[in-house]
Amino acid sequence: MAQAEKTAVQAAGNQNGSTNVVSLGPRDVLQGRLEIQGDLKIAGNVEGDLKASGDVTVDSGANIQAAIEGANVNVRGQVTGNVSARKRLTLGGSGRLNGDVRVSRLTVEDGATLNGNVTMQSEKS
Repeated sequence: MAQAEKTAVQAAGNQNGSTNVVSLGPRDVLQGRLEIQGDLKIAGNVEGDLKASGDVTVDSGANIQAAIEGANVNVRGQVTGNVSARKRLTLGGSGRLNGDVRVSRLTVEDGATLNGNVTMQSEKS
């Protein structure tokens, strides 16, 4: 059963006016595929695939079992799955990532863990 409460918020942030932001709260659960035009912020649980044209943020309480694709990906929670960041992947101090990553730039803060293969490529816009 898919149970997801998502909030689409218009937030100023780009030259064209506003950017779509989808947020999944700490008690939200998503099972399946989510593809959005904009940014994605996750504090709950996800199983499946996540794809965003903008940035993806995984909060410290989040538990993700999914492939993630975004421009900049910031992981502070638990992620099991492959991650593709067109620009930068940042693993925060509380971040745990188990999976292969394909990135242009990689930042790993003290305390974070990364178990998988890393492939570096030139930045894509």
